[in-house]
Amino acid sequence: METRLVSIVTPMYKGADFVGETIQSVLAQSYTDWEMIIVDDCSPDQGAGIAVVNSYTKKDPRIHLIASRENRGSSGARNIALKAARGRYIAFLDSDDLWHPDFLEKQLAFMQEKNAAIVFSSYRRIDEKSKEEILSPFIVPARVSYKSLLKTCPIFPSTAIYDTSRIEKIYFNEALGSLRDDYVYWLSMLRNGGYAHGNPEILVDYRLRKSSVTANKKRVVKPQWNVLRKVEHLSPIRSAYYLCCWAVISYFKYRK
Repeated sequence: METRLVSIVTPMYKGADFVGETIQSVLAQSYTDWEMIIVDDCSPDQGAGIAVVNSYTKKDPRIHLIASRENRGSSGARNIALKAARGRYIAFLDSDDLWHPDFLEKQLAFMQEKNAAIVFSSYRRIDEKSKEEILSPFIVPARVSYKSLLKTCPIFPSTAIYDTSRIEKIYFNEALGSLRDDYVYWLSMLRNGGYAHGNPEILVDYRLRKSSVTANKKRVVKPQWNVLRKVEHLSPIRSAYYLCCWAVISYFKYRK
């Protein structure tokens, strides 16, 4: 494990339209001790996304491409990258999101300031093509615990970093596919106590894509219930309570 290295985990599926800009946002970072591991999840795009990534790997040895031979969903693609990661710090960046140039520098400083194992930040929500803000910025709470995560998850993967010297490297539950896998990931980290600390500063641009799996909240209700009942093993009453909390908070989170 390299003690200053940040390993950036980037799953990609049909990412040709946006991954170039995502990579450029990493190349623009003021903190330069990083590796970016991009896993193409067997995209049915005739290698278009892979070609874009390869154009960058030839120029910068810090960027690595792994082409999965099978489609394993975002959780499987992230696990492939996690197994290859060499850094002390694990950061997540989806192949269509954008980091502000000082993201890594500020998040690592914030982690040190809070003596935290997990940090995440606030973010802008932009149109996938025009990049104009379509919702007000999402400002994160100062910290979250396991119990508060049961109500709602303010940790957006592309804003999060954790320190593997304080929390062992954790892998995603691939049985969940691409629905609620990141939610379960954070729950598993905080289940035994502790907090993830939220940086109120806006450091990420999140593309709200019409094709996003989670764009239709109705599709997420059943997976959310399954997480509470089958993964966290909560009683039906507690599960119903937390599901109601999640539904109400989600409504206001995406309200214009």
